[in-house]
Amino acid sequence: MNIIGIIASQRKAGNTAFIINQLLEGAKKQGAETEAFGFSNLDIKPCRGCNRCKQSNRGCVIKDDMQKISDALEHADAIVLGLPIYMGQMSAQGKIFTDRLYARFSPRFSPFFKENAVKQKLILSFNQGNPDANLFKPYIDYTKRMFEILEFDVNAIPVITGMRNGPAYEREDLRTSLKDFGSALVLEESPK
Repeated sequence: MNIIGIIASQRKAGNTAFIINQLLEGAKKQGAETEAFGFSNLDIKPCRGCNRCKQSNRGCVIKDDMQKISDALEHADAIVLGLPIYMGQMSAQGKIFTDRLYARFSPRFSPFFKENAVKQKLILSFNQGNPDANLFKPYIDYTKRMFEILEFDVNAIPVITGMRNGPAYEREDLRTSLKDFGSALVLEESPK
């Protein structure tokens, strides 16, 4: 199984990076091949809304680091998307990534519109400073539904809370639970 992680944060070694790396480590222990992409190392521009991706078979016309992710997505069985919550929504980097997926979802260009196409599995991992896991539930549910409409199989949605109380890497409970989610993605089971 080939799994890619998207760290939708500018912080190179922040909470989102730790969370994604733990999820990928759990998957790797079950034999998955993994690769992570962090926005701190990438130059990805916002979607222009030009619709040129729909006018030909060449996909997005913006030439930046999104091509690296797009190439990896074409061969991935699953995606682990790390989304810090800022101001009640996913980070700007998460929104840029999501908007740039638009070029992939065209009947002329995307393999996902082929008959009997296998949906890519997706773990949506949210992290937030607030300790209340239900505070942003309507937004998280909306985001899950949006990815389901885009034909992803949303496998799990871990919501990591209380990030204001200290860095994620100091929480031993997170190491275990995140690795369990990553393992379950490969084993096709849901962690308890």
